[in-house]
Amino acid sequence: MPAISRDEVAHLARLSRLDLTEAELDHYAGQLDSILSHVAAVAEVAADDVPATATPNPVTNVTRPDVLAPSLTPEQALSGAPAVEEQRFLVPQILGEGE
Repeated sequence: MPAISRDEVAHLARLSRLDLTEAELDHYAGQLDSILSHVAAVAEVAADDVPATATPNPVTNVTRPDVLAPSLTPEQALSGAPAVEEQRFLVPQILGEGE
């Protein structure tokens, strides 16, 4: 027995506002039946003792250790800036006031 009938495909097509021809209905009914059969086969294999995963490989972020190192003072960082305002770089405005 097919997992999805041609009439169900036609109903889904109407709900989706797809104007399918008779040949397309037959074609898609076969394809959807195949897809649903494969999904059912995979669902049968899944066991309760197997944890659900998004990926079979563990994903970890590789980062270096956070180590304190000497850096510039705010005055040193701003010393080469063409314009400074309130200990910040001053850049030209690129958007209008209301944006």
